[in-house]
Amino acid sequence: MAAKSKFDPRKLMEKAIEVMKQSIAEGRADGKASPLVGAVLVKPDGSIETAHRGELREGDHAEFTLLERKNRANKLDGCKLFATLEPCAPGARNHPKLSCAERIVNARIKEVWVGIEDPDPTVDRKGIKFLQDHDVTVHMFERDLQEEIRTANKEFIAQALERRAAAEEAVEEVVLSTLESPVGTADLRDFSTEALEKYRSIAKIEEAVKSDAFQRKLVQQGLMKVEGKKPVPAGFGMLLFGKSPRDVMPQAGLLGTIHWPDGTEEVRDFDGPMVEVPGQAIQWLKDKLPNPINRSGAQRKEANEKFYELVREGIVNALVHRNYDITGAKCQLVVTPDTITIRSPGEPTPPITLKQLQDFNAPMLSRNPVLHYVFAKMELAEERGLGLKSMKARASDVGLPLPRYEWENPYLVLTLYRSGKGAVRALATDVLERLNADEKETWQAILAKQPMTSAEVMAEMSFDERKAQRVLRKLVDEGLIRRVGKGRATQYSAARP
Repeated sequence: MAAKSKFDPRKLMEKAIEVMKQSIAEGRADGKASPLVGAVLVKPDGSIETAHRGELREGDHAEFTLLERKNRANKLDGCKLFATLEPCAPGARNHPKLSCAERIVNARIKEVWVGIEDPDPTVDRKGIKFLQDHDVTVHMFERDLQEEIRTANKEFIAQALERRAAAEEAVEEVVLSTLESPVGTADLRDFSTEALEKYRSIAKIEEAVKSDAFQRKLVQQGLMKVEGKKPVPAGFGMLLFGKSPRDVMPQAGLLGTIHWPDGTEEVRDFDGPMVEVPGQAIQWLKDKLPNPINRSGAQRKEANEKFYELVREGIVNALVHRNYDITGAKCQLVVTPDTITIRSPGEPTPPITLKQLQDFNAPMLSRNPVLHYVFAKMELAEERGLGLKSMKARASDVGLPLPRYEWENPYLVLTLYRSGKGAVRALATDVLERLNADEKETWQAILAKQPMTSAEVMAEMSFDERKAQRVLRKLVDEGLIRRVGKGRATQYSAARP
C-alpha cells in the first residue's frame, strides 16, 4: 500500500493537465478534432492512477479508461476524481453506451474536480448537473489552469462551438432550466426579425432568417423546439429574440432607475429582445450621464467609454447568468451619484462561490450555456468566462476601485464605483466615523491600485514607514483590506466595501 500523502488539489489539477497532454488524437476522415483530456483518480490510501484520452484504445474517453479498463474490478468508494474536461452527460454517447458522468456515479465517487465545461452547448454543464443531482460534490479547476486547458484544446473548442448538431435522445434527460422547454403559446411571429437579423449578421450565419435551414439551426442551438413537426420558440429563444418576452415570462428584461442628487428619480424598463437590452441600456445611460465618472481629466472621453464597457459587461453578466427559475424578481440597474449597481436574481452558479467572485478569480462556468453562447457569438460576452478579467481591467484602466459583489437575497449584487471618494462614502456610517482623513485616502488609493505593498503606499501617500504601517494596520483591523503574503512581499488588497 502506498504511503498516504497530503491531499493537494492544485497539484492534482496540474497532474491531470500533464497527463492530458499525452492524449492521442483520433484518425478521423472528417477532420473533426478530438479533445485532449486527462484524468487522475485519487484513492483513499493517497495513491493515484491516471489515464488520458485514447491511452489504451483509440477514441476511448479518459474517464472510461481510468474507471472501466484500469479499475473495473476495484471498489472506488472514497476515491476522488480530477478530469480536465467535463464528463459527458447521459445521451451524449450512442445507446447503449454509458456516459462518463453515469460511470462516475455508478462507481460511487462522491467528489470530482472538473477542468472546463464541454463547450458543445448540447452538452454544456449537463454532465456537471447530472453529477450534482446525484449527490456528487463538484469543484472547478483554478482559473489559470482552466485557461491552460482551453489553450491546449483551442481547435476542439472552436469546432465544438460551431457544431450544433441536435443531441441524441437522452437516456436520462438532464435539464438545466425550465426555459429549455417550448413556450406553448408562442410561434415564430413572436420573434423579432430585426433581432434575428442582427444575430445572423454578427454571428456570420449564412442561412436567411426566414429559411427552414435557419430555423433548424435555432432548433439545434436550443432556441426552438419541435412540437409535432412544427418548430416553436423555446424559453431561451423567447428571452433572446422575442418581441415582448415579458408577455410569457414576467421575470424577463431589465429595470433601470436613476436617482438624481436632488432626490428625484427617473425610470426605464428594457423589456424587448434580450440581445438588444445591453446596447439600449448603455445608450440610455450615455444620454442621461454624459460624464458618468465623477472626476476631472484630459482623457475623460476615453475613460467614459471604458467605464461604459465595464457597465455593459456587468449588465450582460446579470442577464446571462441569472437564475430564470426565480420568477418573482427581475434584473435591475440602479444609478446613484456615487455608484452604478446591477442586481441579478440567483446565487452564484455552484460550485462557484461568492468569495471567488469577490476576489475576481472565479473559475469559468455558465449557468445558462444557451444564452452565453448567443451573447458570445454576438461579441457581447467573453467566450467562456464571467467577464471578471475584463471588468477588473476596465476598472483599472480608468483608475476606479474594483467592483464589489455581494449577496442580498435573492439578488447577486454588483456595485461599480463612479469615483474613489464614492466608494468611501458607500461605507457604513460607523466605519466612516472611526477613520481619519489619512486612513480614508489610503483606503481609496488601495481600492484604485490594488494590490499595493507598504512601500507603494508610502510613495503614493508620502508617509514614512511608521505611519504607513499604522494606517495599514487600522484598515486591516476594520476589515477594509487584507494582507496577502509575508515580509517585504506582503501586499494589501481591498476586502470591501
